[in-house]
Amino acid sequence: MSKIRVGIIGCGGMARSHASRFSTILDRVEVNAVCDVIRERAEAVAEHLPNEPIISSDYHAVLDKVDAVLLVLPHDLHHPVTMDCLNAGKHVLCEKPMANSEQKCLEMIHCAKENDRILMVAYCMRFHPLMRKLKELLDAKTYGECFQLSIWTEQLTHYNDDHWARSAARLGGGQLFSHGCHYIDLLLWFLGQPVSGVHFGTNFGTPWMEREGTSNVTIEFSSGAMGYHMGTWGARGTRLRYSFHAHCTEGMVEVDLHKGQMILHSKHAQHDPNALEDKQDTEVLLVAPHAKPTEEELIHFIDCIEHGIRPETDPVSSLEGLRVIWKLYAAEEHKAIADLGDISVKEIWGG
Repeated sequence: MSKIRVGIIGCGGMARSHASRFSTILDRVEVNAVCDVIRERAEAVAEHLPNEPIISSDYHAVLDKVDAVLLVLPHDLHHPVTMDCLNAGKHVLCEKPMANSEQKCLEMIHCAKENDRILMVAYCMRFHPLMRKLKELLDAKTYGECFQLSIWTEQLTHYNDDHWARSAARLGGGQLFSHGCHYIDLLLWFLGQPVSGVHFGTNFGTPWMEREGTSNVTIEFSSGAMGYHMGTWGARGTRLRYSFHAHCTEGMVEVDLHKGQMILHSKHAQHDPNALEDKQDTEVLLVAPHAKPTEEELIHFIDCIEHGIRPETDPVSSLEGLRVIWKLYAAEEHKAIADLGDISVKEIWGG
């Protein structure tokens, strides 16, 4: 089979890291084109590639030279560029979040169906080996029922004055929409059907953000489990960094992405207020310090193209995660609890 020709559209900072991940599948793909409205950025990304791709400031000019595209663009450009690419018969791996409105997401989904092209959303965290192992353990109820899953993401993200992400309209919201969408997606993947939820966000501590730079979400699921996500772009220091705690009826599974390890905490003695120190058993379940989820994500995208299979991070489940966020935002404005029982849009893709 001939190699799949891929183009990279959008060559900011993230595109350089995306370019490097192609090294694992150069026997299956060739990056034929790199595009950015600032040509120098495209040239910088091209330097990371083993071949000499076409360099252009206009993505329209290279669509006839590629079979698939990787879109690494400001959020408000995801919809128009994806539509152009799909209508040109190209498969699309679109960075998250898919688009800034439900209507635009629906148009992208229908366009992919009409053109019989793969549309995949880059929720790379689902391809991290520690996340896949956690999914396996929770599905198998290896340590009993999961009744609380908590996720913390703490980092400092400070945009320059002229950066597009400082605009809530271009970003699509705040920290929750832009970055927290990864973790809302994971909560739904791990815990299933949401029922209700609340969100509290603030730009206190992140005054460069037009909307929230710190976000707290609590979601109730139909199983009775609770999901929690705290994310901030204002961390001047952190201990948790990127941490997951899955409390199950027979132990707690901790994932520390920074250290690249999964630990089981179990056989915890009942709390004794007179004891100086609680005792529990710990066991390292998996170590993956140098995981490369974006590479696994890209391999999956190419598999989907070659074999005509539906992506794990398909646009329907991606839209459902964004519907959760939009409902949380809307309820927050009224200081209310969001009804999340009707987020499904699976019928638009045949289930």
